[in-house]
Amino acid sequence: MSQTPPPRARAEIDLAALRANVRALRARAPQAALMAVVKSDAYGHGMVPCARAAQAAGATWLGTATPQEALALRAAGIQGRVMCWLWTPGDPWREGIEADLDMGVSGLWALTEVTAAARETGRPARIQLKADTGLGRNGCQPADWPELVAAALDAEAEGTVKVTGLWSHFACADEPGHPSIAAQLDVFREMVAYAEKEGVEPEVRHLANSPATLTLPESHFDLVRTGIAMYGISPSPELGTHEELGLRPVMTLAASLALVKQVPAGHGVSYGHHYVTSHETTLGLVPLGYADGIPRHASGRGPLLVGGERHTIAGRVAMDQFVVDLGGQKIHEGAEALLFGPGDRGEPTAEDWAEAAGTIAYEIVTRIGTRVPRVHLNEDSDE
Repeated sequence: MSQTPPPRARAEIDLAALRANVRALRARAPQAALMAVVKSDAYGHGMVPCARAAQAAGATWLGTATPQEALALRAAGIQGRVMCWLWTPGDPWREGIEADLDMGVSGLWALTEVTAAARETGRPARIQLKADTGLGRNGCQPADWPELVAAALDAEAEGTVKVTGLWSHFACADEPGHPSIAAQLDVFREMVAYAEKEGVEPEVRHLANSPATLTLPESHFDLVRTGIAMYGISPSPELGTHEELGLRPVMTLAASLALVKQVPAGHGVSYGHHYVTSHETTLGLVPLGYADGIPRHASGRGPLLVGGERHTIAGRVAMDQFVVDLGGQKIHEGAEALLFGPGDRGEPTAEDWAEAAGTIAYEIVTRIGTRVPRVHLNEDSDE
């Protein structure tokens, strides 16, 4: 009987590890509810399976950036509280109301659009007012907060909205001791206090992201939003490794060697010949490239494990492939190349790749493209 050949490449997603991470993060914030952030296809891990696994481990909220992501969760049959926060004019407010989403509102334009949609549907919209406490991205500036709060309360009195939350986002929680952390906490408390004094009665107040969940208990309030840590990746080297934080990486990225060949000394490798062999050697071809999310910035530096030995990319990463100099290793086509994973077998981690590419591990896992199939392991709950 013939065996199914190994795929060109695959990203294995260990849902048991994800559930364990969620439980570990809940233990860090035992008095707060936990929102599992599954935006950008769950940071590249597969939104729907990861959302279900997070809920099985006790996440009572799910978070997405765009309304389209949140609506896709509903279309997949996922119930429970789902919040989305990155709205633009003309976005599907009505569909969001009908899907029972909690929707972030950062300015009067958004409140105007959501109340109009609520009047059309005949149902109140659940909204959460976002305060810009110092990040300078989305959110309402303190100077404009009284006007937004007053307008939201008017809409609530009209029956077109229910303000379910007050929230904000840290700029530098991944940099322990950064002065902006305490400053943002103070501003958040002041803006929440003002809204509540005016009559807002939120179900949840939330500020903590992954690094704040791990290191700043004073920021936990009623709800913590965990993104990258849920996937077993340290938010920053300054906070410690994933092992030190009690987390386990969820994604393992692997490929099958497409070609193995002997070349002489002085042979150029890949575009530009930035790598030239110093002696007769064996080259292996890995069928992954920047179209699959392998950073071109990691050319000549990206690490991988082949046949139990660590190697580095030889020359430039191309669109669909890169080369590894295997030296004297006896390797054949179809052998597994492990780019990153938990590190149990000596393979690199996503943090190692981030260092090689001069970026953050968030980007390494999130950018893995759709040509790489996700294989979800351990879907059955381990509790």
